[in-house]
Amino acid sequence: MPPNEPQWGKKNNDGPPDLDEILRKLQQRILGLLGFRPRGGDRPPAGSPRMNAAIGGGAVFVVFVIVAIWLASGFYIVDEGKRGVVLRLGKYLETTMPGPRWHIPYPVESVEVVNVAGVRPVEVGYRGTPKNKQPQEALMLTDDENIVDVQFAVQWNIKSPTDYVFNTKNPDDTVMQAAETAIREVVGKSSMDFVLAQGRSEVASRVKVLMQTILDRYGTGINITAVALQGAQAPEQVLPAFEDVVRAQQDQERFKNEGQAYANDVVPKAEGIAARLVQEANGYKQSVISTAHGDADRFTQILSEYQKAPQVTRERMYLDTMQQVLGSTSKVIIDTRGANPLLYLPIDKLMQLSQSHDSLSPPVTIEPSPQPNTSPGTSSSGMPDSVSRRDALRSRDREAGR
Repeated sequence: MPPNEPQWGKKNNDGPPDLDEILRKLQQRILGLLGFRPRGGDRPPAGSPRMNAAIGGGAVFVVFVIVAIWLASGFYIVDEGKRGVVLRLGKYLETTMPGPRWHIPYPVESVEVVNVAGVRPVEVGYRGTPKNKQPQEALMLTDDENIVDVQFAVQWNIKSPTDYVFNTKNPDDTVMQAAETAIREVVGKSSMDFVLAQGRSEVASRVKVLMQTILDRYGTGINITAVALQGAQAPEQVLPAFEDVVRAQQDQERFKNEGQAYANDVVPKAEGIAARLVQEANGYKQSVISTAHGDADRFTQILSEYQKAPQVTRERMYLDTMQQVLGSTSKVIIDTRGANPLLYLPIDKLMQLSQSHDSLSPPVTIEPSPQPNTSPGTSSSGMPDSVSRRDALRSRDREAGR
């Protein structure tokens, strides 16, 4: 017969089962487990010592089983990245590390397993996506009396399981309130341009420090791991105007960078050219000074020699000058005064000399001095020899008297 089939309504069974019969069968099973198995009709009468002993042994077994189950309920396992906080009669006892553990079962001791490695997020100003804004959380007043829309996310974990269990009732709400307090204080002390543009990262770092200070003051055992600004902008009603301002600021920074780059390219070149010109001027200065000193020294030496022998020095200077002037020319100048007009000219050597100077000077031309008709006793100019000699002596006397 199936166990769920009712016993009444059948043949020879018109009513529900007898409770006494059920209890009697249960008692017989317990006695059988304890080793008292009645054989045939040999069943100890109710109230007999044997029956009382059997009942007492069954009760002890049941109590033993119950106690064993109760003690076994004290075993628990702490996973990696978690900690177990053991409470004895509601008072903190110890913190257990990962692994299999045991404590006195309830109601003497209890265990709360806390996940200290897991990172929990809290969103302020939005839920899920930045498009799902929460205006009552996102709109804040700045120091320059402007309104900004700030959305950010906070990530936190547990650094003290004991403080977390005893001092925190609703951790998410606690972190949310601390985040709103911190962000409103930081934004309220900053200008709008600072929050929207260059100060975003600094605002996040300030909020993180201030949140951690608030939570530590409350003893929550919570550690703030990261604060990330998801968005910081002006309210939607004035957003286009502020976007124009931001673009203008970006253009300003770009122009500054371009000007600085141009200055960095031009200024070093100009400084290099100026340094080169200064060096060249200093070199020219030293050259002129050295040349002037050399000329002065040479003039001093010539003066000393001239004072010793004026005529010789003057003629020497004249000859040196003429040698310098006529040394590179191909012309031949002949002085025929008092000399034989018939001269031997080495034409072949003169031609070779003129060919060697073709690239530097015009061809060699020989211009002999005009030979006037002279007679014995006269000079080339037609004057008597005595007159010419007298003139030569006078000129030499004048030169000697200078």
